Amino acid sequence: MTIRRICCIGAGYVGGPTMAVIADRCPDVQVIVVDLNDQRIAAWNDADLGRLPVYEPGLDAVVGRARGRNLFFSTDVDGAIGEADMVFISVNTPTKVKGLGAGQASDLRWVEACARQVAKAATGHTIVVEKSTLPVRTAEAIKTILEAAQDPPGNGDVPRTFSVLSNPEFLAEGTAIRDLETPDRVLIGGEDERSIQSLAAVYGQWVPDDRILRTNLWSSELSKLTANAFLAQRISSINSVAALCESTGADVREVARAIGTDSRIGPKFLQSGPGFGGSCFQKDILNLVYLCRHFGLPEVADYWESVVHLNTWQQHRISRLVVQRLFGTVTGKRLAILGFAFKADTNDTREAPAIRISRDLLEEGAQLAIHDPKVEPSQISRDLRLESVVPDPETGTTSQALSGQGSWWTAGSVEQAVAGADAVLILTEWTLYRHLDWKDLAQRMRRPAWVFDARSVVDRAEVQSAGLTYWRVGDGAQ
Repeated sequence: MTIRRICCIGAGYVGGPTMAVIADRCPDVQVIVVDLNDQRIAAWNDADLGRLPVYEPGLDAVVGRARGRNLFFSTDVDGAIGEADMVFISVNTPTKVKGLGAGQASDLRWVEACARQVAKAATGHTIVVEKSTLPVRTAEAIKTILEAAQDPPGNGDVPRTFSVLSNPEFLAEGTAIRDLETPDRVLIGGEDERSIQSLAAVYGQWVPDDRILRTNLWSSELSKLTANAFLAQRISSINSVAALCESTGADVREVARAIGTDSRIGPKFLQSGPGFGGSCFQKDILNLVYLCRHFGLPEVADYWESVVHLNTWQQHRISRLVVQRLFGTVTGKRLAILGFAFKADTNDTREAPAIRISRDLLEEGAQLAIHDPKVEPSQISRDLRLESVVPDPETGTTSQALSGQGSWWTAGSVEQAVAGADAVLILTEWTLYRHLDWKDLAQRMRRPAWVFDARSVVDRAEVQSAGLTYWRVGDGAQ
């Protein structure tokens, strides 16, 4: 089956970039990305490519080449499904907040809604592709819904039939376009060989065949959860070692370099910091925990759950350390938070370490001036569950500074953020923060002043020569 028309349901961080690259690399395939959020679709269609709803280096160029040629964004979900040979489901699958499996299991309401909409609107034979991160055997539920809508044999000239594939994404935000254009692997799981080959032929227009892996449905679904669990485990592991380094005089960067040269371990994901964030790691591990408990494997569940617990502990540890170093209190003190996205080169704040650390400091009564080059103030408000305030232009704080109530506001520049601050916390590794003039910044701060470098991005000697006290994660020399 030659694929001529693709529909993707979901215009978010995965659906938008993935479909843009497919359209760019497959000019003979018409790609339509649909979403019920008309504001998001309008942003994808905005003439100003700098206003795309997803910030990803290189994405604007890809969209600019394909949009209007064979890449389209629309709110007409049923129409796009009806015309499509292949439908990708790329909607959010957050962790359930109530009911059976709350706090661990994935909320699949949107996936099921998509399956039912495809069942209603599809025509002819349609290949349905799971792109969202899903628990093992979700495809079984999708297949059951679709099979119930299939036309019986001999009903009509072109009966409605379906096949289901699993094609999980392995994208790192900040490098998603590069990951899509030169992937380590493309994983396709399914039971229908013709459908697998149809999807493989799409990717095969730019991905070498030896990088297109074919498995059964269940192996494909589990591979996604396992990949994220292994990566997150490395981050929690190196952060646990970082805490030990600080207590023993070792340097976690030297330890990481030493163990990373072992070919059995390798150097990737051994950078200590404030912990992992993003939409996938915590959600996928908790999903894995839930599945292990469901299938009677409590010891396995406990093992993977400890990875999440260590990550949370690391973030609370950093916020406690800031309070302790600032004479045991941050009430009324101005702290500059540099970076709110969960990592550099993205505007995604989902599960960002800055959220938990900032909430801890607000609970202690801190006044936070937050700077991030890509995250909108409205998003910070939602994440902190607290509206921003306007600081006094003369004092640099708010009228409630000594009341014990924490508050925050956004700063338009690093200089504005650090003005009058007692400390700077670097929580995202933006390139901008690697090249700051600390002598100038130090003169704007209240003394004694600290720099807490949770991302190890600034030069210790430069900070200390400016008269600032320096701390970085995993450095026992301090």
